[in-house]
Amino acid sequence: MLSITVGPLSLPLRPVALLLSVWLAAWLAGRLARRAGIDPAPAESLLLRAAGAGLVAARLVHLAQQADLYAAAPLAMLDLRDGGWHLPTGLVAGLGVLAVALLRQPALRRPLGLGALAGAVAWGSVLLWQAHSRPPALPDLALAPLSADGASPPVTLRARALGQPTIVNLWASWCGPCRQEMPLLAAAQQRERARGAAGVRILFINQGESASAVRAYLADQGLSLQDVWLDPAMRVGPAIGSRGLPTTLFLDADGRQVEAHVGVLSATALEARLRALRRHVPTPVPARGSPP
Repeated sequence: MLSITVGPLSLPLRPVALLLSVWLAAWLAGRLARRAGIDPAPAESLLLRAAGAGLVAARLVHLAQQADLYAAAPLAMLDLRDGGWHLPTGLVAGLGVLAVALLRQPALRRPLGLGALAGAVAWGSVLLWQAHSRPPALPDLALAPLSADGASPPVTLRARALGQPTIVNLWASWCGPCRQEMPLLAAAQQRERARGAAGVRILFINQGESASAVRAYLADQGLSLQDVWLDPAMRVGPAIGSRGLPTTLFLDADGRQVEAHVGVLSATALEARLRALRRHVPTPVPARGSPP
């Protein structure tokens, strides 16, 4: 499951789970401190401070790892929607701040320890459940490609994504964030196609619209896309665990999901993921009898 639906909104699961887990940890620490006759405010603020330190550290390490990309677009450093975090660093930094607090304030050890444990268990449970419920490969659904005459036969999505690292973008013309990121993905598709077998395949799967509506939108926006597929019954989103748009999957050459993103992609975030996917490009096997 990649997203959760709250009324008209569809939100990415992991950030929501993290915020709720931090809230749970702080709430429980404050409640336990109050029961022990201690002012709950320090316990709550210390847990929030530890979580904040972890997030800042995780973000800074990610920025350092992709320094050349962010140097070209410094304002992108502030766009937290790109999902750029280094989880191990965040965990170490958050636990470090918490450990210092436990040493300095022995009276808060029980509230802080149990609160942090509850938050970690809650968040870890969501991550494990998400990983367990994630399909190992794309759903075996047959989709019709967008063609000029509308007579092209349906092709199985899973088969189309095999053999080459692939990005699968679920979109609709009425979706504002989809429209925002579409020129970026279109340009990336042209660059990757120029790479040939060393590039990343990019598939666009329209959700719930007719072929005529899709053609009209692409013509109006001047977008020349390849590999546009129609999913009028909107089956792909629920099959991969997301009802939000845009949703973008990143797959290795065997069709296995490496990463997923719900929401708009920035240029920096897209290029960072393309770099990671290019590592999954299969190495060509020399033909028998050819020189090494």
